[in-house]
Amino acid sequence: MPFSRLGLSPYVLPALARALRQAGYGAPTPIQQQAVPVLLQGRDVVALAPTGSGKTAAYVLPALQRFAMATARRPRELRQLVLVPTRELALQVADVFATLGRELPRQPRVVCAVGGVSINPQMMALRGGADVVVATPGRLLDLLAHNALSLRQVQLLVLDEADRLLELGFGDEVRRILAGLPAQRQTALFSATFPDQIEALAAAGLRAPARLQVDAQAPAQIEQRALRVDGERRVELLLSLLRDPRWRQVLVFVASIREGDRLAGALRGQGIAAQALHGDLSQGRRVRTLQAFKEGQLQVLVATDVAARGIDIAGLPVVVNHALPRSPADYLHRIGRTGRAGSPGLAVSLVEAAALAHWRLICRRHGLRLEPEVVSGFEPTGAAPAAAPAGDGKGGIKGRRPSRKDRLRAAAAGTPAG
Repeated sequence: MPFSRLGLSPYVLPALARALRQAGYGAPTPIQQQAVPVLLQGRDVVALAPTGSGKTAAYVLPALQRFAMATARRPRELRQLVLVPTRELALQVADVFATLGRELPRQPRVVCAVGGVSINPQMMALRGGADVVVATPGRLLDLLAHNALSLRQVQLLVLDEADRLLELGFGDEVRRILAGLPAQRQTALFSATFPDQIEALAAAGLRAPARLQVDAQAPAQIEQRALRVDGERRVELLLSLLRDPRWRQVLVFVASIREGDRLAGALRGQGIAAQALHGDLSQGRRVRTLQAFKEGQLQVLVATDVAARGIDIAGLPVVVNHALPRSPADYLHRIGRTGRAGSPGLAVSLVEAAALAHWRLICRRHGLRLEPEVVSGFEPTGAAPAAAPAGDGKGGIKGRRPSRKDRLRAAAAGTPAG
């Protein structure tokens, strides 16, 4: 299905089609095929779509049509608001608005408002108004407190990565923002997972929404591998893998900020151009680090899950799970950073003995048959624990000790937790 069949107005379709071609978009993705026509109808939407499925363009295209068809006003009135959980995702979404809107006869003024940097430049950018604001919740509330913008005329609200917004503790901020918005508006909620809090948020803030879903599964073009290794030799194995000339650009996921700094430092000590990306860095440092990786100045970017939300590197060849994700659902979000737009990708997970049970849980959740391989020269010395019963696949992480959720579940069942 071409973009021309999604219901876009003939008034804006030629300009949007040119911008899509220039940006390298081919045919619409499944979530774009589902969401664009419904959003063009003005309906509220709840969309369950994994990272990397093309959901940003799924709401940006209807938003740009809404902007282009509206009467220009001076000063500009904020009509469209996008809330996101991280600074990186905010920058990415703002860039998509600019990229896909550049061929329109009238350009939208898009302001990106995020924390971690001075508020003054963002307040200056909002002088004279804005057509679209892409913001993290905390910074948006700061701007509202400074009377830098008004929500009274907002016609479209998008909650992107809604599950992560709630996981990061933005629930109260989101509810405060919802309370300040006009009751008559269109709302679109996009989420990679659908916990109970998302259902409650949808029930409170949306009107008879259309429910859309794209099943989370790894694209066929991503080759997945798991490698057995002793925990203390993970860095050594990673260094060995990085000698492969095809590993010119690698995104490595770690479990914590401290581990990220330590791993990036160890790689630099071996002559590898590597930097860490995490929430303890200033916004300026994060932007410079991400840009250096995109431009090929870094071979390795070491990132935590939170910092990596919103990272979109065209043609990224390799993703490595140096530590397995705590949530099995995050496995697909991580490896979905490679293999985008139909290009081939490789996802490698390093699995130590203590994490084997959790790896099997990840495999069960995603229907994978992927037994960890042993790399010559890195044969593990520790004995592998026996495979756990399949169960219902809903347990917590199975590592060195049970999580709090595991202990509560075990107590309710009257069985030991570990």
